[in-house]
Amino acid sequence: MINPHPLTSCSPIREIDTFCSLVRQQGQLDCAVVQGLDLRGEDIDWAALQCNGAVFLGCRFPDDLNLETLRLRGALIFPRVPGLPYHPNRHNLYTREELMEGWSAQVDESMDKRIYDHFHDKGRYRPDVVEALAQRIHDHAIDDALHDLLDGGAEREAKKKVVGIMGGHGTPRKDPYYRKIAYIARALTRAGFFVASGGGPGTMEAANLGAWMANAPDALLDEALDILALAPVYTDAGYMERAQEVIELHPHGSSSLAVPTWFYGHEPTNLFSRHIAKYFSNSIREDGLLAIATYGVIYAPGSAGTTQEIFMDATQNHYVTFDVISPMVFLGEQRYKKDTMLFDCISQLAEGREYAAQLHCTDDVDEVVAVISRFEPVAHG
Repeated sequence: MINPHPLTSCSPIREIDTFCSLVRQQGQLDCAVVQGLDLRGEDIDWAALQCNGAVFLGCRFPDDLNLETLRLRGALIFPRVPGLPYHPNRHNLYTREELMEGWSAQVDESMDKRIYDHFHDKGRYRPDVVEALAQRIHDHAIDDALHDLLDGGAEREAKKKVVGIMGGHGTPRKDPYYRKIAYIARALTRAGFFVASGGGPGTMEAANLGAWMANAPDALLDEALDILALAPVYTDAGYMERAQEVIELHPHGSSSLAVPTWFYGHEPTNLFSRHIAKYFSNSIREDGLLAIATYGVIYAPGSAGTTQEIFMDATQNHYVTFDVISPMVFLGEQRYKKDTMLFDCISQLAEGREYAAQLHCTDDVDEVVAVISRFEPVAHG
């Protein structure tokens, strides 16, 4: 008979991801998970440490510590994977400063680009077993940090009222829908909602831009839009510099979330999101982004990717997959009622279902904000 590890019978499991929280345990780490900490220079009485059922994920230990003594006292130690440009066991989301480190206008040697190059070289479709495990551990760590943020822990606030905003990554900065999305995101952030985008350029950047400018005077968003319009798409020279110019114009913006992926290729880091949950797995990223948007999802015009997200969101609402039915707001009557008839398609699919009442199509910014503002999610579980 195989004896289970003590952690399997622990409830709840304590997660420890800062040294301060480790100190508060006063050497009592039984049934605790210690994630990604560098413990080499810390004052810890390792001989007295109680660690029956403890799990150390990707931690660094003093060179003179015999890890076997911890294992004999019931600890489970997952070592760090060497040679990676990313930390699989990270305990927080990315920031733009972290991902942009190493970038210059002359050459992109950013952390973001280094991780993408590694991902591409290692085979994004069929990585070897060690790389695949590292990527999945990383994405789980991002999941964990994301839910900590949304539950209010990371910013010491109440639980976030998340609204997702989707749309084309190729939408130019001077497109009318880019401007509309920026206005919508600003209004929703001011109303207490937490904007989440797919984290790329185009519509996604507009969403995070609008949220960023929510604590600025109204005229400053229009000024920012004029600056960004000088480099409309992410392949234009000066694209990142114009975004940095806006950051200098208003350096302390409001919080929002970006949820990008390295899967589709290297796109510039979205500078207007305070929190970046970047994944290797696009399927986990897309399904998860829609799942957390319990106060609704707004769809600006987009192409195949946006269409896919519409049907994924409809599936979640259709089967009440995550116990909440939330609004699906289609911004663009020409796109969604005439060019593609996607709104009619989803409406027919929803006929007789509760979420049929949560489908809306409009071009009016104020109407979009009103639809989201009057909605209150109801748990169906």
